[in-house]
Amino acid sequence: MATATRPNEGDALVEPTPKGLTRSGAARLDAIDMLRGLVIAIMVLDHARDYFHFYAQRFDPTDPVRTWPLLFATRWVTHLCATTFVFLAGVSIFFQKANGKTGGDLSLFLVKRGLWLILLEATVVSFGFNFGEPFIFFQVIWAIGISMVWMSLIALLPARWVLALGLAILVLYPLAVPATAGAGGALGVIRTLAIAPGMIRGTPILAFYSFVPWLAVMCLGFGLAPVFRLDRAERSKRLLVIAVGLLIAFVLLRLLDSYGDPAPWTDQATPVRTFLSFLNVSKYPPSPDYVFATLGVSLLLFLVLEALRGPVATMLLAFGRTPLFTYVCHIYILHLMMVAAVLATGFPFTVATHVVDTTRMMQLGWGYSLGVVYLAWATTLALLVPISLWFAGVKRRRRDWWLSYL
Repeated sequence: MATATRPNEGDALVEPTPKGLTRSGAARLDAIDMLRGLVIAIMVLDHARDYFHFYAQRFDPTDPVRTWPLLFATRWVTHLCATTFVFLAGVSIFFQKANGKTGGDLSLFLVKRGLWLILLEATVVSFGFNFGEPFIFFQVIWAIGISMVWMSLIALLPARWVLALGLAILVLYPLAVPATAGAGGALGVIRTLAIAPGMIRGTPILAFYSFVPWLAVMCLGFGLAPVFRLDRAERSKRLLVIAVGLLIAFVLLRLLDSYGDPAPWTDQATPVRTFLSFLNVSKYPPSPDYVFATLGVSLLLFLVLEALRGPVATMLLAFGRTPLFTYVCHIYILHLMMVAAVLATGFPFTVATHVVDTTRMMQLGWGYSLGVVYLAWATTLALLVPISLWFAGVKRRRRDWWLSYL
């Protein structure tokens, strides 16, 4: 059995370690780190598409009417990223509690960690995506941060209660979205931050990740975390049942087509496009269908990754044990690559600013084929591997308190 047995003292998102040990010396599951590393690698592909694909800002790549299978798959697979990040953060929080961190200590840690992540999202991360006038882009780091603040209280409950709470939030919050439509003033701001993503009127803040459904996902991670502490045979059996159950729930809800996702699937011109319509689930905010489908796939990937060895495993472990650092680095690497390409090909710098200037991009014809997108993705991963390996080594060798914040 490979499970944590001593308190984790570092980042709730990652505990970089040598040879499967946490910073505090406890054993850990490499497959969790590899799964986190895998979705980081996939996330880089999504942002490479945002920056370099000709059609990135021209239409939704999951629109079954306009997309094509490769483009749809390139976008759909990245749906796994945010769900897995948030879910594994919940797993990590449970591990800290189970490893002996007291209620008060854990709560204080989660508040501090959550507020730090929100600050980082509003400054370093937002600027990395923007390279222009002041703009705050609330995405997955914000969602994890604010959910951690709430988990400072929720994590005091037993895991099964937290699991039930997560399921209740996930299946009920969609009812609140139409019920609160039209809310203005302070209530409108709360609605945007909590359940209905969008611009906050009168501010440069785009709340892309309304946090309530993501808090539900974190609760699911906390509630299911005891399964990850079982011996491998029992863990694999239970996770397989859970994964298949989630995928069946997705299919059944999608077939009903009346609840589970605000975007119903429809018959299209061809069977392939109809299938793409069936898979086209909503991420902003994440629908129950979206969560069931992506978590089901992620848990199956975890089972596969338990057997992975070799250089690919080494790369995924490097990413998965330094996720926050690697996440920030990939934003700047990709955006600087775009700036270099923009300037080298004679486009104005403004094309690469303001979270990519959509209007200027379309007017001037910026963008390339998916082949170039995949080349930019591979190049970024190649640059990230030595950086992530280096930083993982730094965190292995040193115990400076500030390192747990990076």
